Amino acid sequence: MDKKKSVMNLPNRLTLMRIALVPVYLLILWFAQNSMRGAVTALIVFAAASLTDLLDGKIARKYNLVTNFGKFMDPIADKLLTHTGFIMMLALGRISVISCIVFIAREFVVSGLRLVAVEQQVVIAAGMSGKVKTVLQMILIMLLTLNLPYAPYLTVTRVVEAAAVIMTLYSMVEYLLRNRSVLKEA
Repeated sequence: MDKKKSVMNLPNRLTLMRIALVPVYLLILWFAQNSMRGAVTALIVFAAASLTDLLDGKIARKYNLVTNFGKFMDPIADKLLTHTGFIMMLALGRISVISCIVFIAREFVVSGLRLVAVEQQVVIAAGMSGKVKTVLQMILIMLLTLNLPYAPYLTVTRVVEAAAVIMTLYSMVEYLLRNRSVLKEA
């Protein structure tokens, strides 16, 4: 087997590290939610996990290390990370229920569309709006994790939340419109 294409190459290890950091983030945030040290530690863990999302794809494409394992696990790792963050923020009362529903519902819609596309042997590539959505969501989770009680900070957090919701809805509509032929065939 080609060593470069082995399943456990660096990008796939980064993806697995992202998955492993999800429960670490969750536990730190849950047990240290009222401590600034705990919030900062949880923020660092989440930021490190988010960084692996950026790095794994760049490394895989640059060094031709794209594998089926990576194509399958990378989006799962992303959803585990962001959805755990959103559900935790909802449990802690830091995000609106509507925002959380929008974020999670979008993933169900897009994942469903991709499943239909696979049956038709159509590949739906990630679009730029989906990438921007992910970045905004990750920034939002980091802001909510730190949870500083200052008015300007809270205002920035709400603006980022609104931007993330708008971009999430936009990217969902864009995916549906761009791939409506897939839906017509279904």
